[in-house]
Amino acid sequence: MAAACGLAPLAGDELYRNGLNFMEADFRDKLRSLRMNPRHVRKWLIGWSIFVLFWFLGLTILAGSLPIAILVSVLLGAFPWYLLRRMAETRRNKIEDQMADAMVALASAIKAGLSLAQSLEILAQQCPPPISQEFKQMIGEYQLGKPLERCLIETKQRLRSENFALFAAAMEASRESGGRLNETVDRIAHSVRELQRLERKIRSETAQARTSALYMSLAPLFILALYYFFLDPTNTERLFTTFLGQVMLMIAVAFDIVAYFWARKILTPEI
Repeated sequence: MAAACGLAPLAGDELYRNGLNFMEADFRDKLRSLRMNPRHVRKWLIGWSIFVLFWFLGLTILAGSLPIAILVSVLLGAFPWYLLRRMAETRRNKIEDQMADAMVALASAIKAGLSLAQSLEILAQQCPPPISQEFKQMIGEYQLGKPLERCLIETKQRLRSENFALFAAAMEASRESGGRLNETVDRIAHSVRELQRLERKIRSETAQARTSALYMSLAPLFILALYYFFLDPTNTERLFTTFLGQVMLMIAVAFDIVAYFWARKILTPEI
């Protein structure tokens, strides 16, 4: 047993490093989109993996429950990734919602006779965060000597926003072929507002279904508690004390989580 525990890290060292590199790249990308410093990501990931390992060993040795230990370890390991993903998605949605108003303000500034760079600088000063942060970075890079086209491309790659990608493509086409820039921006703002209207309509019509999906995913917990405390405590306790019961409980929890996220995916269509 001691030799197996000693050789296990050596056998899985390459697999662990590959997984760590993949998670580090993904975390760095998420942190950059949140405008956070990703410098110590690898140290945090190593520390979190050690924390998850301690939980795994503790539940396996002290509680004597290998299936429950595997389930808890997987959930703990996925929690930071899920949290960062939700934060990045929330920030991206805020930027999407603010884009139409920003385009209207940009068109007004261009109509007033300002250049595109000056109009973007006004947006950086007057728009609310988080979109103002992106405009400030874009203007800062432009003032340091980077071409405006390059600033637009890098911002588009950083934000991964469909509305901003539409805006950047229209800006590039307008600068290459000429034409009235304010009319182009007005059309973009109208298109963005129409997309937002459709997205809000879909969200409002699927809100009840998303709430139902949450309640359905929580229902097995209430049913389990009902059986454990009132209906059949003896047989329900076997789910936690026997190996077969723990395996069945782990599979049920995994299916419940997958069903919830599957339902959320179905109820969030792409426009």
